[in-house]
Amino acid sequence: MAGTVHAAQYFKMKVPDKPGVCARTLQALRDEGVNLLAFSGFPKGRGAQLDFVVTDAASFKAAAKRAKVKVKGPKTCFVAQGDDRPGAVADVIGRLADAKINITALDAVCGGEGRFGALFWVRPGDVKKASKILGAV
Repeated sequence: MAGTVHAAQYFKMKVPDKPGVCARTLQALRDEGVNLLAFSGFPKGRGAQLDFVVTDAASFKAAAKRAKVKVKGPKTCFVAQGDDRPGAVADVIGRLADAKINITALDAVCGGEGRFGALFWVRPGDVKKASKILGAV
């Protein structure tokens, strides 16, 4: 597998699925100086869920509190990054499939300049096993 995979902490929040809610939330965090490693937002039930992947959980939690952004967490997800090529993500998740670990969600992108990035989640009970299989730190 080319590239790296590492475990990362994330926080989540449920918000109304209405125009401007996500933008206002991200702007409030920006105003507190938060720089996210990754972000994902998606519909959930009648609302939406926002996931904030962070490099420093304590700093993020303090900034979110100052911004009056109510989050839950931290929890663990995984971030994969590397040189883009056919099958880059397939190789990562194939190792988990071989170990019978289910991926509950995955987002992947071409990062430009020949790079890819992927953000994925496994069940909390599978985090340690997935970390070991992927060599995640």
